[in-house]
Amino acid sequence: MAFDYKNCVEKGLLRKIPASEDKAHLSIKKAEEWLSEAEKSFESHALNSSVLASYMVMFSSARAILFLDGFREKSHACVARYLEEKYVKSGKLEKKWIELLDHAREIRHDDQYNLSFFSTQEEAEKALKSAGEFLKMMKCLLANIIKK
Repeated sequence: MAFDYKNCVEKGLLRKIPASEDKAHLSIKKAEEWLSEAEKSFESHALNSSVLASYMVMFSSARAILFLDGFREKSHACVARYLEEKYVKSGKLEKKWIELLDHAREIRHDDQYNLSFFSTQEEAEKALKSAGEFLKMMKCLLANIIKK
């Protein structure tokens, strides 16, 4: 099911919570731990694990922005819709980052639920690289929001 930002809010898949810089930083810390796990998995040729961990890097770092803004997700897809609505439309984030997050979520979904899907070396390497770049971008966005 495809969602847009409005659907996510109406269906309660994005909910207001008290804004928390602490939770935002903890979510970034979690993303950094996932990145370390993704790297270790890749190095040991555990490609499926590396792809899943790479996605979790992106999800956790994106969720940090929601925590800072006072939102909680109940749908992974709605995290991307939130960033799209609040940051891409305002010109604070390039659309390519949302496309990268959506792609990683789709690969993670296939990896977890499609019995005939197996991650390749190339896909795992690409996911790991994207995860590191995405984390760096979310840290930069977070820092820019905090200093305002």
